[in-house]
Amino acid sequence: MFLHYLELAWRNTRAAKGLSALMVLALGLGIGACMTTLTVYHVLSGDPIPHKSARLFNVQLDAGDMVGWQAGQEPTFDLTRFDATALLRDRKAPRQVMSSGFNTAVGLPEASTKPVFSSVRMTSADFFAMFDAPWQFGGGWNAADDEAEARVAVISSALNEKLFGGADSLGREVIVRGQPLRIIGVLKPWKVQPHFWDLTLGSYTETEDFYLPFSTAMALKMGHWGNMDCWGKGANGGSSLDLNASCSWIQYWVELDKPEDAAAYRDYLVAYSEAQRKAGRFERPTNVRLRPVMDWLGAQKVLPADVRLQTWLAFGFLAVCVVNMVGLLLAKTLRRSGEIGVRRALGATRGDIFRQFLVEAGLLGMAGALLGLVLAQGGLWLVRQSPNDYAKLAELDASMLALTLGLALLASLIAGLLPAWRAALVTPAVQLKVQ
Repeated sequence: MFLHYLELAWRNTRAAKGLSALMVLALGLGIGACMTTLTVYHVLSGDPIPHKSARLFNVQLDAGDMVGWQAGQEPTFDLTRFDATALLRDRKAPRQVMSSGFNTAVGLPEASTKPVFSSVRMTSADFFAMFDAPWQFGGGWNAADDEAEARVAVISSALNEKLFGGADSLGREVIVRGQPLRIIGVLKPWKVQPHFWDLTLGSYTETEDFYLPFSTAMALKMGHWGNMDCWGKGANGGSSLDLNASCSWIQYWVELDKPEDAAAYRDYLVAYSEAQRKAGRFERPTNVRLRPVMDWLGAQKVLPADVRLQTWLAFGFLAVCVVNMVGLLLAKTLRRSGEIGVRRALGATRGDIFRQFLVEAGLLGMAGALLGLVLAQGGLWLVRQSPNDYAKLAELDASMLALTLGLALLASLIAGLLPAWRAALVTPAVQLKVQ
């Protein structure tokens, strides 16, 4: 019976080409605008590491002085090197990572090879296991390498391609700031968005190309890029990267066995903060933060407010398009009252008429979905041309494609309910008398 309804729907659609085209256009415009903004929202608000985000926590301690302090305010954004080193040494979490970023040239011992300017992350040994880095060759370093300031490095597949043509480069040496480092691991292509472990370099920046032990980077006096907050005497005549400098610039993350362990770790942070305050390092009242990934992204407002507003406006526009489609379907239904009366007189029930008109609305909805997909792809292309750091992520994936088709079908069926119900109420005797 469905095929019969579909055949009737196709005939009626072709019989009123202009009206049908208007309905498809109205729905397509609404779906296109809605899916463009919804795709951007989906990309920006997604969980970057969904299978374990509830067990990964960002750590904040308030190590600043009393200048400008206000009760209840956020702690300093990052940790000082002293505090990050102390927490790492205490090892109160199964995995913990201190890290920071900078950029530098990475070259080969052969002078004929041009160095490649790369994004760099100096970090501790648990980084790769904590954030599920995928390996192409080799692996990361261990805690002993951190202690020994080992001259080792891990590179991305992209950097491996540039320097070694994609070959297995384990054991090869690279030159960074004039110092040789031995490659012990090469990552597979790895995209994590947002770049949640370090938002100071941009919320949607690419994952780094070069990784080395934090202790090694400090021993080689490598630099730092990103956020830095200093207070009091600051570097006190030395470098702001020194162990005892009053500067926060290090991102610190811990992985716990289960989310419920967060309370115990928070108690440890409170006790540590109290001890530092008694020792005279911390001046402000104890103020710690321990946030899982999604709470951390929310607190830092990674999702731009204008994207959320645009999404609501697009849904409003879709609602207007659906209302317009309802009006056009009603007009089309009223024009076919005679046809409906004849069908009723020949034995068609009200349910048959209702289903026929609902199938017709669904057919128009699928046509609107196809047009909406084309318009959405065009809208996303325009988004990718914008200068925003998240623009390059605006791609329609499989889940959003399915949502587009489903949303268009649902919108068309909702729009078709009133006209179908109105068609089912047509009285055959009256229409036959008019005929």
